[in-house]
Amino acid sequence: MSASIIRSAIFVLLGLVALAAALIWRQAATPSFENASAPVRETGAALIGGPFTLTDHHGSSVSEAALKDHLTLVYFGYTSCPDVCPFELQNMGAALDLLAAGNPENIKGVQIFFITVDPARDTVAALSDYTANFHAHMTGLTGSAEQVAAAARAYRVYYGKIEDASGEQSYVMDHSNIIYLMGRDGKLLTYFGSGATPEQIAAKLREYKK
Repeated sequence: MSASIIRSAIFVLLGLVALAAALIWRQAATPSFENASAPVRETGAALIGGPFTLTDHHGSSVSEAALKDHLTLVYFGYTSCPDVCPFELQNMGAALDLLAAGNPENIKGVQIFFITVDPARDTVAALSDYTANFHAHMTGLTGSAEQVAAAARAYRVYYGKIEDASGEQSYVMDHSNIIYLMGRDGKLLTYFGSGATPEQIAAKLREYKK
């Protein structure tokens, strides 16, 4: 067997090992909720949430203390997301509009945290422009790569870069698609999987506002 064939076999083996490791890490990082694709799921004392330090779209520092005394919808995504993120953010904004229908005071104490998984491109200015398209009660959050990774670990969110050969900035982010509803004590109340409607989200907000 020639040296070039041996080298090729080694490269293939290393690639397979790296792929297997990435898949194992993704499975461990993603919440292992039963039937997580269901639009609305109740949950017990899931280990979701915890300390984080990020920067909001105004340039101010934000920590987990900002959850106190609020109902908070938390979603991880990124501004260059072509379809899923804007769809979910629109749904959350529409849910708050439903809640406020007839009485704007109904959304007092309700907020949306949109945490980027692409801090390299999602600067404070980028998030400021982006969140303005959705809802006044939405706060965009970014930070260093390490700060974003720490927040993602706290919420058991998976994300990873998928490179595009066309250029350094040409990539997409693969990430978990879950909306968390955090209580006034900063603990998880429930979560919404793909397909949750504004009506379903608004119904849960009404329930927990009582």
